[in-house]
Amino acid sequence: MDLYSSIVLYIALFFGLYYQIFLLVTFFEKEEKNISGANDYRPDVTIIVPCFNETRTVSKTVMSLLQMEYPKEKLFITVVDDGSSDNTYEEALKLAHLGNIKVLQQKNSGKYVALNKGIELATSEIVGCLDADSTVHPQTLLKMLPYFSQNKVVAVTPAMKVHDPKTLLQKIQNAEYNIGIFLKKIMGKLNAIHVTPGPFSLFKKSIFKEIGYFRHAHNTEDMEIAFRIQHHHYRIANCPQGFVYTITPPTFKKLYKQRVRWTYGFLKNAIDYRHMFFNKKYGNIGTLTLPFAIISIVTAFLIIGNSFYHFSSYIVEQIQRYTVTGFTFDWFSFDIFFLNTSSITLLTFIMLCSSFSIILLAWNMVEGKTRITRDIIYFVTLYGFIAPFWLAKASWNTITSKAVSWR
Repeated sequence: MDLYSSIVLYIALFFGLYYQIFLLVTFFEKEEKNISGANDYRPDVTIIVPCFNETRTVSKTVMSLLQMEYPKEKLFITVVDDGSSDNTYEEALKLAHLGNIKVLQQKNSGKYVALNKGIELATSEIVGCLDADSTVHPQTLLKMLPYFSQNKVVAVTPAMKVHDPKTLLQKIQNAEYNIGIFLKKIMGKLNAIHVTPGPFSLFKKSIFKEIGYFRHAHNTEDMEIAFRIQHHHYRIANCPQGFVYTITPPTFKKLYKQRVRWTYGFLKNAIDYRHMFFNKKYGNIGTLTLPFAIISIVTAFLIIGNSFYHFSSYIVEQIQRYTVTGFTFDWFSFDIFFLNTSSITLLTFIMLCSSFSIILLAWNMVEGKTRITRDIIYFVTLYGFIAPFWLAKASWNTITSKAVSWR
């Protein structure tokens, strides 16, 4: 069993270090962007706001769109109420006179149906979506549009931040989202983005006519459309300066349900597009993003199993010791003159250093500061204990083909 434990640790350390060093090298690599001269690009833009029981947030979401720094005659907003049981439709109607705003209503059919309805009615060159629990920075649209000037770019994703994190779990997610902005920037440079998130992703409308509209896609239509775009050899760019603020789950129950859906959706979409794995034809998303995502999940389970084994063995050992010698206080010992120089210890230390380097670089990029905050401490110490719960549930549902509900 010790041999198994060592193998698991070496596998985890190898893939962890390889991926982290790759990210750091890519981050510091000179970025080649051809968006010069594109800052005057001002096409007609339609933003679709799909809603379901969003009475408390829909007004704030729409107002954030109206306050964007963009020509009002070129900005169109379509609010689609997906059969809400509260006053979402009525709240949205109150805003219709403030701009080029349409408010539509449909029976409860799903977010992807609401998005497709808005896209079909749009006459603009660019269409986007904004979840009704999110708001957008006034300059975000102007910062995102120039990326469409890049060759074969048909979608642009924003930088998602947590809106007003209050609970412990929201502070953990705040650190997670900031790191995600860092990672998404790198994936954008590599043309390896696998999701166009609901909060303010933009698309060329023409791409939907060519490759089709949104699909149910295991309740993760934003992942599937990204897979499909990559499948057709188009590009998805990322704008790390285009901030969007989203409300994140405040409780573990809500976070658990959200992440089970996300992970399950990724696994099912990955299975649907399995022909892209390790296929050079699909570039970095096939040779990097998808394989490493699956490897990271498998490695996580190996580490969890290994940790559970060692913890159980330790408890059994202490129980046996107690039955023989009684209770003692020397369970832990520390020798100031002893330094563990085993390869596993050194590699673990190096990986921890590279992990903190990535976290601090992400914090500096997003917040403009390089410092360890409480949010970072919460994330580093607690995230590894809660993530396995939804990874296990989503994996089990994938294996047993048990669908995950949206709500």
